[in-house]
Amino acid sequence: MSRVTVKDIVEKFMWEVVCGNAQALQRPVTLADTNRPGLELAGYFPGTQVKRLVVLGDKEIGYIQSEMDEISQRRAFEYLTGPKTPAIVITNHNPCPSILKEIAERKNFLICMSENKTSHVIVNVTNYLDEKLAKSVILHGELVRVYGVGVLITGKSGTGKSEIVLELIQRGHQLVADDRVDCYRIHNQLIGRPTPMIEGFMELRGVGIIDVEKMYGVASITHQTNIDLEIVLEPFRNTSDYDRVGIEEKEYSEILGIRILKMRIPVSAGRPMSTIIETAITNYLLLIQGTDSAKEFEERVLAEIAHNRDEELKENKNK
Repeated sequence: MSRVTVKDIVEKFMWEVVCGNAQALQRPVTLADTNRPGLELAGYFPGTQVKRLVVLGDKEIGYIQSEMDEISQRRAFEYLTGPKTPAIVITNHNPCPSILKEIAERKNFLICMSENKTSHVIVNVTNYLDEKLAKSVILHGELVRVYGVGVLITGKSGTGKSEIVLELIQRGHQLVADDRVDCYRIHNQLIGRPTPMIEGFMELRGVGIIDVEKMYGVASITHQTNIDLEIVLEPFRNTSDYDRVGIEEKEYSEILGIRILKMRIPVSAGRPMSTIIETAITNYLLLIQGTDSAKEFEERVLAEIAHNRDEELKENKNK
């Protein structure tokens, strides 16, 4: 999670600063939600989340101007300009109430103006803060985009992850990150990005660092993707009991509180791994669309068993 200040938001959306100096601009913003203070303006303060950015739109300014006297305004504005509140933004060309400006100047509290509608300001600020304040974790593996699916390929060192990813790139798929994946939880989705310093590069043992974009074209890389599926590569062992049909209970990984489907695929010499991974992802796409090939096969087998049982009962009756 990166540190965000009010200055970052003001510069991002080019708000006009009504009052507050450089020190006020350095107030931290730690919550993505905003506060439209209806109850606070009415004089009810319990339960207010004071760390939210306060937004005053048409309704709030209209209520202040028509319903609040000087005493009630001073009481509300003293509370809304507290030490933990990042700032107040007034939307849609509305004027700043004179009492609010007076209190803010005394406290060196930041008040900004936006020309945009209130709903647009809230959506833009929330989306921006969701990304900037997103929880993050570093994952070790390869991240590729195959058929529109973000696939995290993991496994022990030496299983050939980079070589398999290179084959996928040569088949027209996209590299996101090699070896290190910066993973963020944004809008309840997992987003994977490369570390900026190594974006677009891959390391191949015996070859060194290669520039994927220059070698395979601009379409061979992408800067981020959702992480939808994890494929774990494992050295093939004769003693291991691998999933051969697919009717076993599905396995999932949990990353930043979000579960994604996990598939384990054995690696051995001669196996066409890029083709196998493409097939696994195609099967995953069918699965999320409601087609479970393993279950359909199981139903077909059970139907055949039932049919043979009925035929056997008929033969026994005819004897």
